Amino acid sequence: MTASLEKEEAHKLVDRMPENATWDDLMYEIYVREAIEQGMADSMAGRTKEVKDIRLKYGLPK
Repeated sequence: MTASLEKEEAHKLVDRMPENATWDDLMYEIYVREAIEQGMADSMAGRTKEVKDIRLKYGLPK
């Protein structure tokens, strides 16, 4: 994980979820949050790639 787990943030995340949320829903929310945090950290550290380079890598049109 990019950041340590903060219990208060975990509680807030659970509290924002609907009453009928499942464990899968919770795991998805955690995954999305972690992916966003990692992306932000990469961006701030300058670990980015140009869209044209990614398109070229996968054979997509520019």
